[in-house]
Amino acid sequence: MNVLIIGSGAREHTIAWKLKQSEYCEEVFVAPGNAGTMQFGTHATVDIHNFEEVAKFATDFNIMMLIVGQENSLVEGIHDYFQEKEYLKHILVIGPKKAGAMLEGSKDFCKAFLQKYNIPTASYQTFTENTYREAVEYLRNHNYPVVLKADGLAAGKGVIISPDFEHALDALEDMLRNKRFGNAGAKVVIEEFLDGIEVSVFILTDGKEYVLLPEAKDYKRIGEGDAGLNTGGMGAISPVPFADEVFMQKVKERVIQPTIAGLQQEGLEYSGFLFIGLIKVNNEPYVIEYNVRLGDPETEAILPRIKSDLFELFKALHDHTLADYKLDVDPRTAATVFLVSGGYPEGFEKGKEISGLDQVSPDVLVFHAGTKMVSDKLVSSGGRVIAVTALGDTMEEALAKANQAAETITWQGRYYRRDIGFDLKQEKV
Repeated sequence: MNVLIIGSGAREHTIAWKLKQSEYCEEVFVAPGNAGTMQFGTHATVDIHNFEEVAKFATDFNIMMLIVGQENSLVEGIHDYFQEKEYLKHILVIGPKKAGAMLEGSKDFCKAFLQKYNIPTASYQTFTENTYREAVEYLRNHNYPVVLKADGLAAGKGVIISPDFEHALDALEDMLRNKRFGNAGAKVVIEEFLDGIEVSVFILTDGKEYVLLPEAKDYKRIGEGDAGLNTGGMGAISPVPFADEVFMQKVKERVIQPTIAGLQQEGLEYSGFLFIGLIKVNNEPYVIEYNVRLGDPETEAILPRIKSDLFELFKALHDHTLADYKLDVDPRTAATVFLVSGGYPEGFEKGKEISGLDQVSPDVLVFHAGTKMVSDKLVSSGGRVIAVTALGDTMEEALAKANQAAETITWQGRYYRRDIGFDLKQEKV
């Protein structure tokens, strides 16, 4: 069977790598892909936002499965497009339809859903430019710190934690009046700050049944010790030591089951991954956000731990047999470290030649994100450039291997965090 993956990051590289291990997967195509995905698949030169082009490619190359790696295409309705065309209906699309994708596409929709189905989350209110004065008053009377979120998609960068009223006021003006995040910030969700430790939980669901995947913890801030600006993700650890059986039972009962029930109640057809961003506060799980696809960099940490055939897992989704599916997971720890361009997440230069990949230990996995080939040279083409993942019997062992690989791969201005997992070490003490 031929498969088409939509996306160009390390997440899509990891999915291609994992699918290529399946005996059922004949050929993997990635649109648009990167220099790394070429190792496992063929680049599809289509505009991923032009669904007609994607559909023509799927027909021409006998695609039977479409895996949507990134959220934009889902929010734009690619699944709906494929379902509405008679000649495309037979293609299994991994990713929800547009209505279900609003769980990620709108923070306001997400918060209203959580509130309606009594799923633990921070208290909030939503404001627009027309209700700017009310927003200012709300901030004036709020406890601090406080969280401001752009309602729409902002590539993981639309969240600002403000320590005091003056900072929050500047952030509000920046988002609503100065259009810092464009249309994504036309609405701003202001919510209570929850003090705890985060974990990313993933399920694959058909909207009724689900399979729980390995959890992970990602590190969003650019600086060590979780300082500085938010990024798309600087690294990840899986499994997460504090996500033990007792905690995960609470997650199933208080978060996953009411979420599935809510999807059914709302009539939201859902077929794909659901990423639940959680925070543990006093041993209780609270939902920060939903994403309607796998996380990045979490994918690079969780897929290498899944021993099961990914294609067979997707077949179980298609056959509605997820309730009976037994996932085989490697008990070892996976540590992922992201190498990024100097200056990221703000201004950075592209086109820097990358070296040292041939010196990386063979038991370390290298997943490309912002890379491309120019005149037979591998160069950087984005902010987040390469993710390295290592497995070890302990977190320390996995991190030591991953950090050694990160140090080996170089280009001008290259930066990475050397403290991934630092808070989990503190948790164990």
